[in-house]
Amino acid sequence: MSKTPFEESHSLDDELLPEYHFDYKKAKPNRFAASDGTQLLKVVVLDEDVARVFTTPESVNKVLRALIESMPQATTVTQPNNPGAAD
Repeated sequence: MSKTPFEESHSLDDELLPEYHFDYKKAKPNRFAASDGTQLLKVVVLDEDVARVFTTPESVNKVLRALIESMPQATTVTQPNNPGAAD
């Protein structure tokens, strides 16, 4: 009867098969992970009809920034620390 792969003995020098050795020269940085934490990337799924018009992230961002500029600025209302206290 032939040996199964689990019954074969392996030397300590050859723990990983060659196809599992990672080539760091071919590695690419993770575009979704910010290295210094300054950039936060959000992924949004567009409806099909919108995606036909806005085909690149740059075009989507350009229109959204223009929309943000045209929106009235929200005013922040400060709440007192103790709403039950009398002035």
